[in-house]
Amino acid sequence: MKYDPLYQPYHSNRYTIAASHGMVATGSALASAAGLEILRRGGNAIDAAIATAAALTVVEPTANGLGSDAFALVWVKDHLYGLNGSGKSPMHISADEVRKHSADGKMPVYGWTPVTVPGAVGAWKQLSRRFGKLSLKEVLQPAIDYAENGYALGPVTARGWERSAEIFKERFGDKPEFAPWFKTFTKDGEPYHFGDLVKLPDHARTLKLIAKTDADAFYKGEIAEQLVKQSEMHGGFFCKEDLSSYEAEWVEPISVDYRGYTVHEIPPNGQGITALMALNILKNFEFEQKECADTYHKQIEAMKLAFSDSKHYITDPKYMNADPKWFLSEEYGKMRAAEIKENAFVPSFVQPPKSGTVYLCTADGEGNMVSFIQSNYMGFGSGIVVDGYGVALQNRGTDFSLNAEDANYLMTSKKSYHTIIPGFLSKNGKAVGPFGVMGGYMQPQGHVQTIMNRIDFSLNPQMALDAPRWQWKNGLEVIVEPSFDKEIFEDLKKRGHEISYAKSSGGFGRGQIIERLENGVLIGATESRTDSNIACW
Repeated sequence: MKYDPLYQPYHSNRYTIAASHGMVATGSALASAAGLEILRRGGNAIDAAIATAAALTVVEPTANGLGSDAFALVWVKDHLYGLNGSGKSPMHISADEVRKHSADGKMPVYGWTPVTVPGAVGAWKQLSRRFGKLSLKEVLQPAIDYAENGYALGPVTARGWERSAEIFKERFGDKPEFAPWFKTFTKDGEPYHFGDLVKLPDHARTLKLIAKTDADAFYKGEIAEQLVKQSEMHGGFFCKEDLSSYEAEWVEPISVDYRGYTVHEIPPNGQGITALMALNILKNFEFEQKECADTYHKQIEAMKLAFSDSKHYITDPKYMNADPKWFLSEEYGKMRAAEIKENAFVPSFVQPPKSGTVYLCTADGEGNMVSFIQSNYMGFGSGIVVDGYGVALQNRGTDFSLNAEDANYLMTSKKSYHTIIPGFLSKNGKAVGPFGVMGGYMQPQGHVQTIMNRIDFSLNPQMALDAPRWQWKNGLEVIVEPSFDKEIFEDLKKRGHEISYAKSSGGFGRGQIIERLENGVLIGATESRTDSNIACW
């Protein structure tokens, strides 16, 4: 029987799911099942998050991998902890050196140059050591099983795989530094398709080494040695110390109060502050109706204002020349809100006072909850794979600037502006739950729309995620999903927005939510833009 698994001519409703013992939500049903397996074995929400994240590197390599970065917000015993698992640029790189080989004066997207130290494995290690109940060896076993014994490929992941293979084959098919990618992720140069059985034996080998050595093999052992060897062979900048000195960093989350709730994000170098800045502006307005042009207009304008500041200032906090706290102040929110008028405009940054990603969330019956995000960036990332180990490396350095006047200017051992952001919601000091939306610069926009859908418009978690989305692109340019209301579309156009319909919903993020009710029952949702459903018991 032949059919297109992505052809969906009829509207399909999903409902919010409820469970009492544990819940895992992510974009892959196989990865969610891995997390649930660990919960059933006696692991907690942190163990389940690591198991799910590890499984995602296997079953959704189109968006993340063992060479990814990661961020986490972890609720344990009525306290929220932040973990920054992003890596620094190599200590031997420089803007001057990169500029010599740049045709357009910008950082390259593919190859060794945009690769920064991968932080995801280090984040797993920190989470397991501090909060896990089971060993790293136990929680990585489901991912090892998938990689070693094979798994069936879902339709959304298959589409991403096919697109990446087409791009890589056209651009890099004859370049030796990309040969390990084709060896690992294709069948003699051809991509895997929906329903194919995929096995990743090199990936399984690496997961076993990580489990056996508590991640030391990745940063100090044979995997690190092979990474540095390939980097030196193909013009990269890595040395052994770049990897051996790496540790994921515990950080204090940042937040804003929004209509009685507290919305939490990871501080810079992540762009979570962008979502908080937009909410800080929007709380100065009252919204009575969701489906009206004025609501969408104010949301879009607030998002543009927030991005104009965050893109100008956000980078590694050690190099920021602005205090992030000011952007979350009442003064900032009111000042920027006053700039929103009836028509669309292109804002500039303000001067403050002197002074392809995967998302998952987990919860257990003990009250622990995790908001976790992990990403290669741009699908398979840099296109570089550590030969013999299946480690696909991210390309986070792409966001560095080669302009010395920019805050995110490339420097040695510096963290770049980072797009991936986990979110968390609390109220009166009690956890409501984790939430997140994947998708590059769509992420803070997805956070704002999802939070407003829940708080301002009282939509249930499933509808809050499935509601049609808009996305600001640049200047006055806005795109909306195919299901976006046509009358509101025309009204926004009259207000000066250069608005257009996207051909598909592929670029509008893929999100999840888990919330805990007062009686301890967990409710959750994973949106219909993904391959997945909630795993719970």
